[in-house]
Amino acid sequence: MPKIDVGRIWSLNFRLLMSVIVDVAPDITELGLETKELFVLAELDEHPHPAELAGVLSMPKPSVTVYVKRLEAAGFLRREIDCADLRRHRLILTPEGRKTMTRGLALLSKAFAARLARLNPAQQSQLATLLEKLG
Repeated sequence: MPKIDVGRIWSLNFRLLMSVIVDVAPDITELGLETKELFVLAELDEHPHPAELAGVLSMPKPSVTVYVKRLEAAGFLRREIDCADLRRHRLILTPEGRKTMTRGLALLSKAFAARLARLNPAQQSQLATLLEKLG
């Protein structure tokens, strides 16, 4: 059995994901977002605190702060004092932010679906199973 080149698998996965992101970046920009800002919006419901977002998205906290300020200024999110801990802010998607996030994620999904269409249904199912095992 040939030796698996783990670095190559990682590189192929990274290139696939980046090609999807690069393809839709102009459309995401038209929504008034940077791609990383879209990922921030997409995680807000599950991770409403800036420090949590930084950890989940593997972003430096100062970068998340910059994105949050821009998203707040654009009307895509709002900050509220967290009632459970008055020292922290909770980030909440606005209706406009949710609509924009949904559109942005649909763009990513459509571009990724075009790549998945290169696989037959059985291969797509196998890929999903394998990715779930890795996740």
